[in-house]
Amino acid sequence: MGEQYSNISVRDLTQGNIFRKLFSLALPLLAISFIQMAYNLVDILWIGRLGSEAVAAVGSVGMLMWMMNSVALISKVSAEISIGQSIGAGRLDKASVYASHTTTIAIILGVTFGLLFFLFPKPYVSFYQLENTIADQAEGYLRIISIGLPLVFIGLNFSGIYIGSGRSDIPFYFNSVGLVLNIILDPILIFGIGPIPEMGIRGAALATIISQGTVVGLFLNHLKKKNGLLGKFSLLIRLRRSFTINILKLGFPVAAMNVYFAFINMNLARIASLYGGHLGIMSQTTGGQIEGITWNSSSGFSTALGSFVAQNYAANKMERAKGAFRITLILMGILGAIASFAFMGYGQEIFSLFVPEKEAYEAGGQYLFVLGISQLFMMLELTTQGMFNGLGRTTPPAIISIVFNTIRIPLAIFLGSRIGVTGVWWAITITSLFKGSILFIWYLILKRRIS
Repeated sequence: MGEQYSNISVRDLTQGNIFRKLFSLALPLLAISFIQMAYNLVDILWIGRLGSEAVAAVGSVGMLMWMMNSVALISKVSAEISIGQSIGAGRLDKASVYASHTTTIAIILGVTFGLLFFLFPKPYVSFYQLENTIADQAEGYLRIISIGLPLVFIGLNFSGIYIGSGRSDIPFYFNSVGLVLNIILDPILIFGIGPIPEMGIRGAALATIISQGTVVGLFLNHLKKKNGLLGKFSLLIRLRRSFTINILKLGFPVAAMNVYFAFINMNLARIASLYGGHLGIMSQTTGGQIEGITWNSSSGFSTALGSFVAQNYAANKMERAKGAFRITLILMGILGAIASFAFMGYGQEIFSLFVPEKEAYEAGGQYLFVLGISQLFMMLELTTQGMFNGLGRTTPPAIISIVFNTIRIPLAIFLGSRIGVTGVWWAITITSLFKGSILFIWYLILKRRIS
């Protein structure tokens, strides 16, 4: 017999009002997503005062960090699903073992990639063919930020463990502390104050590492408490074959999809650099962070939906899972419409808040206008992906994403050669329309089979 919910600090999502349960789980996740986005936006807000070249340098490395966050989903997503399903089945002992395994995997991956990019930053930066002065800035920034990569992997894994346990509020509190600390440290370390020298973009990297370290420290402190989550599970263990295989089965498709998505966007940024110079890469990287307002909103609700569905599916309460999906679609549809209106109507004004150079915010405004057309379909894709993840079927969203993201490269080259850098933005929008539509149709077919 598995342990009961009353024995541990987890949240049962199989009982009670669907909207209230889903919303109480999603709100902290939304806040966490905005906090993660705010880390980058705060950096850009201050770095933008150093000029568009500094923004381009940080943006090029930001693409790599996006890829690393995607790799970290191997442990994070598998923790959300495996722990959520174990709790739904009343097997808290099994959930604890999964937590130990995902943490061990996160540590191994974080240390490996951190060392790789600290020792060899040049091959990555040279990919963008940036001007020498910009490339030198990017290499220095990457060396520092790579030191904090293990913290990124561990922090995301801990968030996944708490989310799978229905405790999305804890990651919200801890990440809020990290954001506030980052906001305070950014201007101090970038521009210098008193005895602290001006460090430029290296200061932004250092501020991020300190903030991420603080978040991981708060997680560790909370886990050490007397009634720690999942019975004070071990952080580093010898991996067992059966658990490791299931973790990879759950997390790898989602991670592969997102890693490939990041890789495609790295190539799109390179194409944008060829057709639009440093303003092209700046528009895509910074514009992508601004677009993260809608992306992260959808991602937060998608993660909440996945955890909600995981517990209810394992408890044979599929109607509750379907009801949560309908509610999420309505909420994301409203938000998508608002985002499209803002990006298409006020793109330049929004962009100018971060990079005040006229040429820069005019180029960025074009990016936001074109991407505004596809916001509803992007949200449809992410919401449906959350439903698939909760059902433990992470492969279909990965297939759709990989196929249409691959198409973006030749389409961007084709359109870019004819209408310039704006063609790259149109390649992103057109494929987003297809991804959202086709994945939703795939779910409708799957729903009939499940019924």
